[in-house]
Amino acid sequence: MSRRFYWLYAPWQWLIYVPIVAILTVLGAISAIVLSLIASPRFASLLVAVNWARLVTWLLPVRVRVRGRENLRKGQSYVVVANHRSQFDIPVIYGFSGLDLRFVMKEEVSRLPMIGRGALAVGHIAIRRDDPESARSAINNVLSEIRGGTGILFFAEGTRSRDGNLKRFKKGAFRVAIDQQLPVLPITINGTRRILPPGSIRLVPGRAELVIHEPIDTRGLELDDVPDLRDRVKDRIGSALLAEPLD
Repeated sequence: MSRRFYWLYAPWQWLIYVPIVAILTVLGAISAIVLSLIASPRFASLLVAVNWARLVTWLLPVRVRVRGRENLRKGQSYVVVANHRSQFDIPVIYGFSGLDLRFVMKEEVSRLPMIGRGALAVGHIAIRRDDPESARSAINNVLSEIRGGTGILFFAEGTRSRDGNLKRFKKGAFRVAIDQQLPVLPITINGTRRILPPGSIRLVPGRAELVIHEPIDTRGLELDDVPDLRDRVKDRIGSALLAEPLD
């Protein structure tokens, strides 16, 4: 949608979509906290958080295409590594990847009213970016307790790419994968930069795509292998990355 036609869509975004999403987010956070206590964080994540992500996506509306589901193995946990172009990457990958995921989030996010509490309740991991070793230890502690198909998601660039091109990948995800001897699952996300550009609050309908690549085995790898593993994952994600010029 070009900028000159956005004014036709803006009333839907601000008068209907945003209030509905705000209400769904508060109700979802409360439900997640309660279900985590009376059932389990995994149940709360799959029932509440995944459906919240799908509703947020469908209502905009955004249609999501997924390729590569055949690369997923039921019951296998992964360290999932994806590119990051937009805040809308989160509902797209959470709602439509078919994976039970936990996110690594900044400690500041965990302090947000309702949202932070709900995220912590379903098992997302709050870390301090200024203390990499403490963050790595916290992630490994969580992963040692959740297996059986539950994976952890990293946006390895660390922050959103402003121009849409892949930035340098940080080492954290790959160290965790080797520490836990878990396969790395590369995922390419396309389309979200146009839906919600970085640094913008302008949402527009569109199409997004998830490309789930073949996992990369880490069995037998050591920390000295991190740079090679990082490069292999980045190349695989980049192989399916589409250009997304903004209007």
